[in-house]
Amino acid sequence: MKRPIYTQLNNCRDCYRCVRRCPVKAIQVHDGHPLIIEELCTHCGTCVKACPNGVKTIRNDVDNVKMAFLSHRRVIASVAPSYVSEFAGYEDNFLRALYRLGFSDISETAIGATLVSQALDMYAKVNGSAPFVSTACPSVVELITKYRPEYVKDLAPFPSPLQTHSAYLRHLYGKDIVVVFIGPCIAKKIEAENTPGYPDIALTFAEVKSWMAEENIDLDTIDTGIEINLIPAPAGKAAIYPIENGQIQTSKLWDDNFLSLKAVATSGEEQIKRSLNGPKDNQFIEFLNCSGGCINGPATDQTASPLQRQKSVMSFTMRRISDNDTFEGDIPFAQKLYEEGYRILNGYEGPKAQPAPQPEISEEEIQKTMIKLGKHSKDDELNCGGCGYPSCREMAKAIAAGKAEVDMCITKMRRDAESKVDILLSTIPHGAVIVDSELRINDVNKRFIDIFEDYPAEFLDADGLKSFRGTPIDTFVPFADKFAEQFFLSKPSQYRFNIRGKVMRVTFFLVENKRLLGAMFEDITTSTVKRETVVSKAEDVIQKSLSTVQQIASLLGDNAAETEIVLNSIIDEFNVRAADSEDLDLVEESTGFMDTSDNK
Repeated sequence: MKRPIYTQLNNCRDCYRCVRRCPVKAIQVHDGHPLIIEELCTHCGTCVKACPNGVKTIRNDVDNVKMAFLSHRRVIASVAPSYVSEFAGYEDNFLRALYRLGFSDISETAIGATLVSQALDMYAKVNGSAPFVSTACPSVVELITKYRPEYVKDLAPFPSPLQTHSAYLRHLYGKDIVVVFIGPCIAKKIEAENTPGYPDIALTFAEVKSWMAEENIDLDTIDTGIEINLIPAPAGKAAIYPIENGQIQTSKLWDDNFLSLKAVATSGEEQIKRSLNGPKDNQFIEFLNCSGGCINGPATDQTASPLQRQKSVMSFTMRRISDNDTFEGDIPFAQKLYEEGYRILNGYEGPKAQPAPQPEISEEEIQKTMIKLGKHSKDDELNCGGCGYPSCREMAKAIAAGKAEVDMCITKMRRDAESKVDILLSTIPHGAVIVDSELRINDVNKRFIDIFEDYPAEFLDADGLKSFRGTPIDTFVPFADKFAEQFFLSKPSQYRFNIRGKVMRVTFFLVENKRLLGAMFEDITTSTVKRETVVSKAEDVIQKSLSTVQQIASLLGDNAAETEIVLNSIIDEFNVRAADSEDLDLVEESTGFMDTSDNK
């Protein structure tokens, strides 16, 4: 079975954005393709949101739900409270759509949140405080068990709201039901795998939207006569759980004291990582991996305003609080939850430390890799982050560990490319220049400079040639307008011109479409002399032929005229215009060279 997040390799564009954004660097780049390392992944979904080409894919579990429908068991949808922000203005129609898809019943996951808050209140009442890290966010639990295992003992002794809700539904309606979570979170799929049945299946909002589209269910036109019956009742205040500080506000311990130092909340993976590095105080900590809370989860509409989403949840919760028929908790079940903790999930013992494998990389290995990257000194360590790692040293560690490749270093690749261009320009036997769209020199070789100017040979070494970069091309070539034209031609041209007693052929070629143009300058003086010899001999033949014509015109007739025409055409073909002139007038060749750009 596919893991919750996987990569579609065919469409990956080697941008390494997923590597840059992954908070735990759970990405291995192999042959230019970034693959998720499952044992390192916290399933936060950051890579899914970051991928510009959509190749980081969420596993689709809709078929598993359809199979559950075919089993004729009671299939209950556990809907995350963030549905009110994802489907703002269509909250009821979304629930009606779930009935249309085939769900037997609908319950709100916030029911479980209410029960968790009740159990925490009971714990604090007995023990004086609740010095725990919340388990509401499965991605945070994954982060702690894999990367900060010393904090596992500080995780709250109660399951997440979803796990608790699943247990409560089984408590109310029997063990033979199927619980399907629907929400903004990818990591809930891990809860379904780690604690089977709590829930049985986890879907994201994105999966359900696609499913509705396949079934031609439109929230604008759906039958509003479909009755909605949330079981066992609509959620109350716990509907605010999906925003930062929501769990704390739901608890009776802290809801009336928003300045309480005994309960603090923060969200966003970087903020959480920094918080775990700080001192641990005797307080309750609410961590939500997604910045701003679950309303901004990886499987939500990323174009929607986070502020508007928060407003939707808060206004919805205020309406719910004013209702009289909302779920206010279940003291006997909460007492059982308090006493049994995770064991309420069919005997599950709770999260265990599973430290992510971190290979030990010696300093010698790091230094060898740094040399491969062209980092011979501290000055070479730009720490630009283009590869996805915060520093060149971290990049070297990743390469040595087999997680990254040398070619990911942008500065090295650029330096290598420039070196190859320099070698090519220095070895070709002709003058060559590459200009940008502003007609400024990007690269040039010594032979080009020698054609137009007399510079001391010692000045035209590698560093000296680099000093010409940025120089306008018309500093050397008076026909810069021809360079400008080539950027807009589908087939670059070829010309001849005379300079300093030599006949030169210039051949243009595109290096990068509308950005970089190259020109090759070839001395064809020798071949031109040969052509002039042909022209001279042709003229002699014409003169002799004309003399013969005058003597035996009656015998040759039209054949003499044809001979003259053919020989004159030879002269036209081989004649080098302005051969004795020092002017730089261009003569266009009859054929052009093909565009060699990869960017047509």
